[in-house]
Amino acid sequence: MTDWNLDDVSSFLKNHSSGLIYFYTPLCGTCQVASRMLQVIEKMVDVNIGKMNLNFSPELANKFEIESVPCLLIIKDGEVLEMIYAFRSVPFLYEKIKQSLL
Repeated sequence: MTDWNLDDVSSFLKNHSSGLIYFYTPLCGTCQVASRMLQVIEKMVDVNIGKMNLNFSPELANKFEIESVPCLLIIKDGEVLEMIYAFRSVPFLYEKIKQSLL
């Protein structure tokens, strides 16, 4: 999972790409657990995954209407299919990704 900046996210959406964008903040304990879960998912699926510290991009929080972190956006062809706030488990995330992107 690579750290993305605003340009990376904009390019990803403009190119009508599909994948995941994970928004977090570094001091959030739940975000740290969610990051570990996504590291496992990253090894299971061949999907673009970018992560972004929401503290550096409040404009994206407004654009996507992000209510809290952690937040995972499932993007297909440049459009948000789903926003996930409750990561629950690795199998839960895998099924969500499989249904949407695989």
